[in-house]
Amino acid sequence: MAYSVEGRRRASGGMLPLLALSTVAEYYRLPWKPPVTAGLLAANTLVYLRPSFIDPFIPHINEVWFNPNLILKHKDLKRFFLSPFYHLDEPHLAYNMMSLLWKGIKLETSMGSSEFASMVFALLGMSQGVTLLLAKSLHVFFDYERAFYNEYSVGFSGVLFALKVVLNSRDEDYTSVYGILVPTKYAAWAELVLVQMFMPSASFLGHLGGILAGILYLKLKRSSHSGLDPVSMVVRGVTRAVTWPLRFLSSLVRSRRRRITGRGRVGRGQNGVWRCQSCTYDNSGLQSVCEMCGLGRGRGNGWSVNQRQTPSSSSSDIPLDELRRRRVERFS
Repeated sequence: MAYSVEGRRRASGGMLPLLALSTVAEYYRLPWKPPVTAGLLAANTLVYLRPSFIDPFIPHINEVWFNPNLILKHKDLKRFFLSPFYHLDEPHLAYNMMSLLWKGIKLETSMGSSEFASMVFALLGMSQGVTLLLAKSLHVFFDYERAFYNEYSVGFSGVLFALKVVLNSRDEDYTSVYGILVPTKYAAWAELVLVQMFMPSASFLGHLGGILAGILYLKLKRSSHSGLDPVSMVVRGVTRAVTWPLRFLSSLVRSRRRRITGRGRVGRGQNGVWRCQSCTYDNSGLQSVCEMCGLGRGRGNGWSVNQRQTPSSSSSDIPLDELRRRRVERFS
């Protein structure tokens, strides 16, 4: 997204009054005015307008472009954290702020200002971090240097995509994305593809990083609600991924040791289960006769050696026809 910023600003205008009118109308009808959403709208707008009383304190856009190469090379945290608050022109700002107005009001009203503020801050850092990681990975493994690693981008879109994922995570309804009806929970993915089709200059990696950040945030939040420490969950996941080959080989070795025949495991009973030597049926350790054929458990039948052997304890004492008859009676 290497554009002439000044040229784009001169070529567009008239969108800010529309944004201001929409914001005032939306807030006027609300009984409770979400302050964090209003603060984010004001911050993005003021950074774009650069009024004289704050202009000396705001870095120029050329100093805060999000560029993975420059961020990693110079460890430039200013580009990492400030680039979402800068926009190229009025349509860019108005579109993002209208989206923030709608999503912010719904989320802040439902979860409260403090939780919403912490979520926005977390999603901002996570979306930027995921985008940086994706760009570096594409550069290292696929030599995608020009396309993403040296790309310049600004805008609040990554955070907005993350907010969309959080907002639609539990919605089972359908919604229209640019005229296409899709499940609401997958609306962010549909918008990712359609935006890139109609606006190729948009930062695909930044939008994708926002979606992945939203998914990661939801997973960490669910783990914290279930009593799991998010850091422990991440460490556990990495450990399981690293040790998976060893666990797979161990399962193969265990499966080779287990011979399968008849109805279950061959050999002595385990976990309070004994096997009838006549019909190979596994019986509970609490039973003294076989459920299948009625043969009593004794020294020659099953694993118990505490019972006295009876005349019917040996499978050789029962004719085959009698054994079949007993099996039929058990299931009749």
